[in-house]
Amino acid sequence: MHERAASWFRGRSSTWRDWPVERVLADKARLNSRISLIIPARNEAGTVADIVATLSRTLQKDAPLLDEIIVIDSDSTDDTAGVAARAGAIVYRASEIATDLGTRPGKGEALWKSLFVAGGDLLVFVDGDLTEWGPHFVTGLLGPLLADDDVQLVRAAYTRIRAGMDGTVTPDGGRLTELVARPLLSLYWPELTAVAQPLAGEWAVRRGLLETLAIPVGYGVELSTLLDTAARHGLDAIAQVHLGQRAHRHRTDRDMALAATELLAVAESRRGRAATGPVRLQQFDLTADGWGHPVSRRVDLDERPPVTAARPA
Repeated sequence: MHERAASWFRGRSSTWRDWPVERVLADKARLNSRISLIIPARNEAGTVADIVATLSRTLQKDAPLLDEIIVIDSDSTDDTAGVAARAGAIVYRASEIATDLGTRPGKGEALWKSLFVAGGDLLVFVDGDLTEWGPHFVTGLLGPLLADDDVQLVRAAYTRIRAGMDGTVTPDGGRLTELVARPLLSLYWPELTAVAQPLAGEWAVRRGLLETLAIPVGYGVELSTLLDTAARHGLDAIAQVHLGQRAHRHRTDRDMALAATELLAVAESRRGRAATGPVRLQQFDLTADGWGHPVSRRVDLDERPPVTAARPA
């Protein structure tokens, strides 16, 4: 491992057990912080209600840690917004936030729009498709931010569980991480190779940092925030916390290719070689003759400007 990465790993890695809820609550009270939990969601009606209800019960009613739980509904065609609201979340549709700034499809867009409605000075992001997780995800991620003023961004680490088509369960989830993110970091940013889950959908950040960063509208947001934070504030502004096991709904390889294209574009832009978008991803649908039918899919590579530049004075 790169020497600087190894040194960072020793100094900035912990586990969720290091951050019990009592300690995190005490630190929040000491700092008088306000904390927003934000869930970007698109067609997650089957999972988002359990996430919201569990966190509302454990980290609002039982322990007053979260000041608000917000779901940003990203053009869902199911009842994601309704079930989330009934479970106790404040729900916004991404397309209806800051309408004067237009709207884009994508996860990054939902996170960027959340900055216009969330009131916290500390923000925690949790994916809306989690099936194996716990409230300790939130307390673990908040711990380093509340304990150390130098920490700006906290990334989750975990054992990613993947269920196979035959019903088997293996700890080898994270195809994009293994096939795209780790090779990119090893090639161009070896000092970041000790970040165990560079694409983790669970992370916590200081609002003051996130408002100064450009945000890709799609799935490149986790990689961009990692690279930009390290570039601007150094490795020690980042921490990681191992949260145990995590499982979520898996996408097809064909859909993962869209996300992979977005990640490659983020890497290129951070190397000063920004791609012009949108681009067309060429794929093939299987046909009887074996050649396959060409299918071209749009990949939006737009990035939203820092909120500090987009928000009216």
